[in-house]
Amino acid sequence: MKSVLITITFLFSSVLFPVSGKCQGDTNSLTLMTYNVRNCKGLDDITDYSRVASVIARVNADFVALQELDSATLRSKQKVVLNELATQTQMFPSYSASIPFQGGKYGIGMLTHEKPVKTESVGLPGREEKRSLLIVEMEKYVLCCTHFSLNTNDRLSSVAKIDSLTQHYQKPVFLSGDLNLVVSSPEMDALCKNWVILNNPEQPTFPANKATECIDFILVRKKDAKKVSVMASVVGNEPVASDHLPIWIKLKIDNE
Repeated sequence: MKSVLITITFLFSSVLFPVSGKCQGDTNSLTLMTYNVRNCKGLDDITDYSRVASVIARVNADFVALQELDSATLRSKQKVVLNELATQTQMFPSYSASIPFQGGKYGIGMLTHEKPVKTESVGLPGREEKRSLLIVEMEKYVLCCTHFSLNTNDRLSSVAKIDSLTQHYQKPVFLSGDLNLVVSSPEMDALCKNWVILNNPEQPTFPANKATECIDFILVRKKDAKKVSVMASVVGNEPVASDHLPIWIKLKIDNE
């Protein structure tokens, strides 16, 4: 496929939880993370919020996009999974319910070190289950989190809707999540008309215990790509906490 890998400078790495996040006084650096946490139920069938929170805390990302989160369901024993993680990481939670589920809700979320200026939840198509897009607007950035459908046509429709919803922002817009597609897919071709992939798609993210394909991505709108330099792209070596591996990138942003 064409126009997938970005032309700005990359320094890819694959190490176990390097120190990341902002350096003191460095207001132009940014660390973005995405992680499908499967309700914090690991491949050992143990639900462990502290284990997942520890993964997030070690990365120390500015923004963390999370997928597969129960909110007060029977399955989660009425716990709000995102709030459990927010409390343990001392970050602000923003939630988007995709569907009602077992007396509560099921969806996606975002953790941020700063309080958002505005949040918005928008429904996306999914014939096996409805999906959603979470838009979290910060002072300098807009962060979007999603978890795409398993159906190709639904994913294509979702790409078009996200393009429309994010085109008006005057600040950099990032999109993160479990997209349920590979980099060579037609849906990624459609996405890359207006977006640029920032993580290294050659680093597999799923399944966590023996990863063979990259289906988790972090992207930036193409109009903002020239302002962004990727300093590191990392897939965490965490084969048990979820069925996906966490990924994060460290960026330099030209805010001029």
